[in-house]
Amino acid sequence: MAEAGEKRKVTVTVAGRAYTLVTTDEPSYVKRVAEVADRTLRETSAALRQSPQAAAPLAVISLSDELLKARDELTHVQRELTRVRQLLAENRAGNTGGDTR
Repeated sequence: MAEAGEKRKVTVTVAGRAYTLVTTDEPSYVKRVAEVADRTLRETSAALRQSPQAAAPLAVISLSDELLKARDELTHVQRELTRVRQLLAENRAGNTGGDTR
């Protein structure tokens, strides 16, 4: 069994072709990635009525669009979390004045 961080070979299938990848990621994760790639390629190919090879650039654009939108959302959520933490810290600092009523 490969240890964490150790390189290993994982074979996946995308568009009917087998690819052997060398990775430090868990095989289950690599297979999930390949499944998403394969599904996106098949869906794009079917929608365009083109071969997977012809549809590949548009499938890549579609996945890139999803990635960038997810990154933008993550940035937004991180900024919001920072803002809420600052407000919480300010609130806590304001409540340490010592009014003991």
